[in-house]
Amino acid sequence: MAPILTLKSGTSWSDAWQRCLAVAPEAFRDDRVLNLWDSSWQADGQALPATSPIDGSPIAGPPRLDRGSAHRAVRAALDRHRAWRQVPLPERRARVAATLDALTEHRELLALLLVWEIGKPWRLAQADVDRAIDGVRWYVDGIERMIGDRSPLDGPVSNIASWNYPMSVLVHALLVQALAGNAVIAKTPTDGGVACLTLACALAAREGIPVTLVSGSGGELSEALVRAPEIGCVSFVGGRDTGAAVATAVADLGKRHILEQEGLNTWGIWNHTDWESLTAVVPKLFDYGKQRCTAYPRFVVQRSLFDEFLAAYLPAVRRVRVGHPLAVENPEDPYPELDFGPLINAAKAKELTDQVAEAIDRGAIPLHRGRAADARFLPGQDTSAYVHPVTLLNPPPPSPLHHAEPFGPVDTIILVDTEAELLAAMNASNGALVATLSTDDQETYDRLAPQIRAFKVGHGKPRSRGDRDELFGGFGASWRGAFVGGELLVRAVTQGPPGERLPGNFPEYQLMP
Repeated sequence: MAPILTLKSGTSWSDAWQRCLAVAPEAFRDDRVLNLWDSSWQADGQALPATSPIDGSPIAGPPRLDRGSAHRAVRAALDRHRAWRQVPLPERRARVAATLDALTEHRELLALLLVWEIGKPWRLAQADVDRAIDGVRWYVDGIERMIGDRSPLDGPVSNIASWNYPMSVLVHALLVQALAGNAVIAKTPTDGGVACLTLACALAAREGIPVTLVSGSGGELSEALVRAPEIGCVSFVGGRDTGAAVATAVADLGKRHILEQEGLNTWGIWNHTDWESLTAVVPKLFDYGKQRCTAYPRFVVQRSLFDEFLAAYLPAVRRVRVGHPLAVENPEDPYPELDFGPLINAAKAKELTDQVAEAIDRGAIPLHRGRAADARFLPGQDTSAYVHPVTLLNPPPPSPLHHAEPFGPVDTIILVDTEAELLAAMNASNGALVATLSTDDQETYDRLAPQIRAFKVGHGKPRSRGDRDELFGGFGASWRGAFVGGELLVRAVTQGPPGERLPGNFPEYQLMP
């Protein structure tokens, strides 16, 4: 009989909220968070209700601004930008370094907020916070070399990012952009992370970082955050549909932009025998339920190796651990070791479950389906946002699972007989961020890898977004605008010599670093 679980001591949402009130009373009220613009915390906007994906319980929602307030916030950010760009680099370095010290002091609270707001298991929530801190420290240490003779942009950088990595993507970007001499604007993701971002921005604002944090619908705020003439650069991380609209706007305006969009990242298997390595990596590929831009939801497998692939894959996927990220047997026990918890919300879970059912109904073959009985839940908790691992063979062409990233714990497998079929299947989404090819022969890898339309291609190992000096971008529809990572992130948000062409994927040219 499975043990009855309870919530780990000191980790309730109420506990986290009370700690936020104590740490940053200027940014939090008893019942809501505030927006940060014009150098002060504003009790404006309509605070919407929100629930935690963990168990459906109420948490703080985003205080959504109207269009007029957003325009006023952007104009105020331009004033701060003009002042900040005159601040000497040593002082900017000192202020960003002080912010990192404050984030480090409160790293556990930031991680706990991520657990409740976006459902990350503790290990991954801490990693998100630590990657932000460690990554920005790398820039603080080397910024003089990266800046050189470059200057800040003419206006602030506007950041619109998805909910899945509030710290290691969004806060990381904000602090590097500020370090480079720009005021920064961030829109809180609609689906989660508002309290974590509010706390992080409160700590940055105390150190004099010119940060603006606002909430609102993309449609309502896009005129201000994307098209406003005050904006010097738009940085976007999200889906292709929204990204395409942003891309159209910035192209029309000739505005500097960094648009990271989704793609179907694939893992190819061709003339391969090292099955032990594949077995070891499969559970790691399910981290955070594959809700990340560099997840691998598609395996393209040589048909003659399919039996060996299954023998390596199925035992591994059966070991994936799912459940409530804070559920323990005894209140003082350590955090549970999980691969993932819920999806971002119950609506996404239903959408993905319906897509799986429809794919099977149209001919996909289910090879594995995880069971709720194997997951770790509290007695009677709401589990509507949880989806257990699923593996499907040959999803039908009409299904979204055939051509698009599921952004959930669903693997699909396509069987191929020739190298041409392998490449076609691995390039199904017109560009991806990462890909991997597992093959024993180095010559085969060297010949095929350049034909895979992904920015990073691994040889038998997964690739990631990267940290510090590792570059990042995408091909095809997965990326538009300047590439980032390492020195390129600084170059993307600063001005160089006249006529400079930044490495990136632009309508008029593609330039690799």
